[in-house]
Amino acid sequence: VDKDALDTQVKDRKIQEAAEKAWNEEFANEMKRNDKIICMLEERQKSDIRNINKDINEFRKNFQKPETRREFDLSDPESLKKDRPARLSDNDPRCTVSGLQKFVGEDLNYDQRMKFQKEQFREWSLQQQREWKNALADQKFADDLYDKSRIELDQKTMEQQRKDEENRRAVCVATKDFNRAQAAEVAEKKKMEKYKKMKDDMDEISSLLQGDFLSENPEQAVSSFGRHRVIPDRWKGMSQDQLMAIRSSQQQQVLEKLRLKEEERQKEAEWDRQSIHNARALLLLERQQQRQSREHRRALDNINAELSQEQKSKNIYLKQEEYSNVPTAQFYAQFNTTSR
Repeated sequence: VDKDALDTQVKDRKIQEAAEKAWNEEFANEMKRNDKIICMLEERQKSDIRNINKDINEFRKNFQKPETRREFDLSDPESLKKDRPARLSDNDPRCTVSGLQKFVGEDLNYDQRMKFQKEQFREWSLQQQREWKNALADQKFADDLYDKSRIELDQKTMEQQRKDEENRRAVCVATKDFNRAQAAEVAEKKKMEKYKKMKDDMDEISSLLQGDFLSENPEQAVSSFGRHRVIPDRWKGMSQDQLMAIRSSQQQQVLEKLRLKEEERQKEAEWDRQSIHNARALLLLERQQQRQSREHRRALDNINAELSQEQKSKNIYLKQEEYSNVPTAQFYAQFNTTSR
């Protein structure tokens, strides 16, 4: 097993885990900032609603007092103090229809009364239109601010995802380049070892072929006592044990070569198995990263959908509140004109 390669892969895996942890922390901080912005927008919207309700109450207090209502005389606490004789003039409100004291349209102040009512109705209508326009402008400003913040949040999220994708792609490319360089280095090392082994074998074969033993050089058998004498153990007159020893040594060499070849084959098989295991682990890691990215994207889409639904519900609620709080002066004025 190549321990250096495994240590390098472990180091790369730790670097990748640290990068993923940093990305998760940055994503969590970004979500906290987004939550803070949303809370600020909600607080501002609530403040705007309170101000609108406060203005409506002030308008009711200043321009829709109980004294201006037609039916105020029915619940006036000082009606007895204001009590007068049966009839003072044509404008006496106590002259009902059953008394036949005054008919509709025959009062003396008809023109002034109609002019005053029209002027009052016009003032109320202008005031309501101004308040409605101001409320719509405030609501539009709040909606634009919210949409802008949502767009900025989406852009930041997409930019962060793009950076993460580029980082993962760079890590994959670096890992592939490292594995390719490592495989090339191993192949070159095997090639050099094979070449060296072949050269050593050729040198050994050449040495044996050119040696005195196989070439049967007659000089090796020359004795120091004269060239006419030979040394028996250097010629063909060897014993059977010596021949068997030579054959046994050759057999040991053959077995040793076979053992070395088997070890080399096992090393190559182990290296291939390790390469397949690493490739499979890298593929599983890429799939896991893709699955996590899809889960993050799905969670972000769910959050966006919930926020959008919540915003729509708040808009509907605000419109209902505005419609329910519209002053009733217009209704009473129309009812008065119709009855007359």
